[in-house]
Amino acid sequence: MARLFHIDYEFSKEKALERINERCRKEGEGGACVFVADGNILVNVHRDLEYRRVIQGALFSICDSSWAPLYLKRIHGFQPAQYSGSDIFRDITGARKYRMAFLGASQEVLDALKSNLSKEADPRIEEMLFLELPFATVDKFDYEGIAAKVNAADPDIIWVALGAPKQEQFASRLAPLLRRGVVIPVGAVFNFRAGLGIRRAPQWMVRMHLEFIYRIFSEPRKQLRRVGDILRYTPAIILEERKSAVKA
Repeated sequence: MARLFHIDYEFSKEKALERINERCRKEGEGGACVFVADGNILVNVHRDLEYRRVIQGALFSICDSSWAPLYLKRIHGFQPAQYSGSDIFRDITGARKYRMAFLGASQEVLDALKSNLSKEADPRIEEMLFLELPFATVDKFDYEGIAAKVNAADPDIIWVALGAPKQEQFASRLAPLLRRGVVIPVGAVFNFRAGLGIRRAPQWMVRMHLEFIYRIFSEPRKQLRRVGDILRYTPAIILEERKSAVKA
């Protein structure tokens, strides 16, 4: 694990899954968070110290950004592989060995997600917890009530889809109230796997680092603002990391 861009990354897919599996087996230590660090999270970590502390409080983060590895190659001389939220969701749901809970999104999305996953990944998913969350600010969620429902379901993995930065803040407040388990916010992955219209970019666009263009056309109002923030702050993020590399 390495702290880069103020984020504690685990770049090895194998080690990430192993550490999640180990934490799932630990009783009585509360929940832990694993974050999926994309470009939006990079920006918010850079400009918001409170949010940075939330991200650094995780067990670790995986690298969802396809551009961050390119920056790291220029700055530090190594290029880790991207491990996206869609990929870790596929790997864990497809492992067929975890009890899971799915929090967030609309009931329509949750119902479609349950149907698809029970067919494609694990038929036991049909019996797991799918919980729609109310529209609320981070401070207004009933964390104790939500935690009680999650604890009753006793999941190993708790997936959250509220969109960054809210979902990471939500996860960090929920995790201490859980008896056990790993909370992983995954943004738009519920929508991707529900199959109701919003889909992930084709793999050739992902490989060419062009997924952001696909997302802009899929959700222009939301993604134009995010991409604008990323373009605005990326030079400062790279410069700050260069300075830390020189000091090291």
